[in-house]
Amino acid sequence: MFRPIFRLALLSVALAATAAQAQSDRANANAFKNRADDFVRQFPGMSMHGNDHSYTLRDLVVDADGGNHVRLDRTVAGLRVIGGDLVVQSDRFGNLRTMHHNLRWRMDGMATKPALNANRAAMAAMRTTHGEAGKAELVIYARDQQPALAWDVPVSGESDDGTPFEKHVIMDANSGSQLDAWDDIHTAAANGTGKTLYSGNVVLTTNSISGGYELRDPTRGGTYTINMNNRKSGGSVMTDADNTWGNNATSDLASAGTDAQYGTAMTWDYYKNVHGRNGIANDGKGAYNRVHYNRNYANAYWSDSCFCMTYGDGDGTSIKPLVSLDVAGHEMSHGVTSRTANLTYSGESGGLNEGTSDIFGTMVEFYAGNATDAGDYLIGEKIMIGGGSLRSMVKPSSDGASADCWYSGVGNLNVHYSSGVANHFFFLLAEGTNSAYGNSPTCMAGNTRVATGTGSLAGIGRDKAAKIWYRALTTKFTSSTNYAGARAGTIAAANELYGNGSAEANAVAAAWSAVGRN
Repeated sequence: MFRPIFRLALLSVALAATAAQAQSDRANANAFKNRADDFVRQFPGMSMHGNDHSYTLRDLVVDADGGNHVRLDRTVAGLRVIGGDLVVQSDRFGNLRTMHHNLRWRMDGMATKPALNANRAAMAAMRTTHGEAGKAELVIYARDQQPALAWDVPVSGESDDGTPFEKHVIMDANSGSQLDAWDDIHTAAANGTGKTLYSGNVVLTTNSISGGYELRDPTRGGTYTINMNNRKSGGSVMTDADNTWGNNATSDLASAGTDAQYGTAMTWDYYKNVHGRNGIANDGKGAYNRVHYNRNYANAYWSDSCFCMTYGDGDGTSIKPLVSLDVAGHEMSHGVTSRTANLTYSGESGGLNEGTSDIFGTMVEFYAGNATDAGDYLIGEKIMIGGGSLRSMVKPSSDGASADCWYSGVGNLNVHYSSGVANHFFFLLAEGTNSAYGNSPTCMAGNTRVATGTGSLAGIGRDKAAKIWYRALTTKFTSSTNYAGARAGTIAAANELYGNGSAEANAVAAAWSAVGRN
């Protein structure tokens, strides 16, 4: 009769310890943030700090030696600055090392009274983006241009293929012209993707419930999978009586659900075991999957608003269900990007956003070591009817639209195509020009779109290449980082990981030059 009391006492001690640890973590984070604030104000030339600037903590990375990288979001006169975020890097002794941001103009003395009110801004935005406008927010827009007072108008709706969109339409608050637009729904860009459909028979961790099991993983932040039953809303967590899911075919709806859940587990394990990241947001909480979304829906997407992945069943003519392992890793990696660098989904930063997801989706596929879906440098090869893939990292232009090489107009491409530069860079850094995965030509002088060079380049291995990219993403890139910034950030990351002037750092520089970004 004493056992319940003893257990309650243990639980109380555990809860108290957990609360104390959480309080300590918050105190440490506040200390790092306060020190970063001091540096920002002490060195306004480095930080572009000015009057009425203030900062909030977005993310914190602490290195094993005690060095730290504090990611801050900026406001000026109480207005959020799009493109104003920065990373403050300090060493283990608390000394400032450097700051990373993309601002080129100061914002002191900006007028903050708009000539265009919120309603008129929303009406102007609706003329270019058809949907339902939400409440506009007055902001300062500073992505690659002279800072301007602007309205961030959220517009939601549905594309022709059934993909929902959650767009930011940025309208100049004085002239009424559109400055930018991007979507918070990050798709797999398919045009046509237990006992799984694509990965054979796999081991799943599920949750025991009354009368059977549900497709929920208590060991990975409670990640779970919902069957949408070809609807756009609703759905319920998949359940099973005997804990055997699917039949390796689409005739059993659980097959696709098993692929999605397996992909979520492998992605979780990859980030945790390779990069020390505890879930997408690094907070131990799992995202969830929605499978069998809509009818004949030939796409997949990540949404920040639901913190979830959504998968269609394909159109049955060119695309099969989009639940393959690399697509799952791709979509979840959009969530990692949104919680770190938050690369804006347009221009060159949008290409880097998509490239990041392709890179880590590929790395998840290699990490899983699944013989039925072996690692490669093709994206979505399992979901294509009749062969092919969505994208190739070996030679991106093989899809007829993606860029192999950087050139001055690459940021004008769709983000799924401008991502080719990042994909090509990563492949060359990891594997070099000649490998078992195919010959990847370098770019000729002049930064042409198609790679036609014959230069030879040695790779450093995909594991080192991925560690460099992850460190750059989480400690160097900001929301408006472009390809020039990505070159600088990855070289800096390689120097920190492997030593200044190391072979790895030299290889990073050589790989960027090989894709035309000198």
